[in-house]
Amino acid sequence: MSEESWALHASLPPTLTTAEILEVNPPRNDLHTVRSHTYRDWEFELPPGVFRPGETSRMIHDRVLDGRIPVAGRTYVAMGSGLGVEAVVAGIAGAARIYALDVHPASVAATEAHYRRFVGGTPPLHALVSDLFSAFPDKAQADVITFNPPAVALKTSEDPDVVRNVCVGAEITARFFDQVLAGDLLAPGGEIHLIVSNTANLRDIIAHAIESGFVPEIRERRTWPDDDVQTFLFRLRAKGEAA
Repeated sequence: MSEESWALHASLPPTLTTAEILEVNPPRNDLHTVRSHTYRDWEFELPPGVFRPGETSRMIHDRVLDGRIPVAGRTYVAMGSGLGVEAVVAGIAGAARIYALDVHPASVAATEAHYRRFVGGTPPLHALVSDLFSAFPDKAQADVITFNPPAVALKTSEDPDVVRNVCVGAEITARFFDQVLAGDLLAPGGEIHLIVSNTANLRDIIAHAIESGFVPEIRERRTWPDDDVQTFLFRLRAKGEAA
C-alpha cells in the first residue's frame, strides 16, 4: 500500500508559479459586505467576513448531499464550516451527529443560523469556534471529516480574513493531520475527504499525510477553463483500513 501511495504522490502536478497563483486568486473587494449565496434551492446570507463558497467547496457539498461522501447515520465533522452549507447538506443527508468547526466566530454563527433555518434541530448540530480541533470534545471521534483548507502556497492579500480563508499555507494541513492522529479523532473505518489544488504545495501536503500513516486515494480530479489549476478531492484512511 505504501508503494501505491507514493506512486500516487509522484503523479501529482507541481505547484503553480507565483504569477499563476496570483492570477487565479484576484483581490476580493466585497468580503466585508453583506452578500448572498445560492446552493440548489437554498439561499444563504453571508455576513461581513464570511467567505462565499467556490466551486471547490461545491465539490464537497454535492458529494455529501448525494451520498458519495457517506454521512448517513454517521458522525460528521465539517472543518472550516464557513457559511454552513456542509452542515446543512449533512443534516439533509441524514448524518447522525454533525460538528461544524471554524476559527471565525461570525462563520460559526452563520452556520448555526442556516442550519436552524433549513434543517431544524435534528440531527443535532454542534457548531464550535475552534482553531482546527482545539475545541473538539475530548474522546469524541468522527466517522467522516471534510476539509477544504486555505492552503494556497503564498500570501495573496494583506487582509487577515483573506489570509484565514485562502493562504495560510501547507502548515495548516500538517497541523490538521497531526491533531487527528494525536487525538485519535477518526473512528474505526473513518475517512477524511480533503480538497487540495496545485495552487498549494500539493505534493508536500500529501507526503505529510502518507508519512503520518494515511493512505490517499484520488476520488475526483478537476481542471478549470483558462488556467492550469488542477483540483483533487482525496479520500484518506488510516493504514490498515484502506482496502
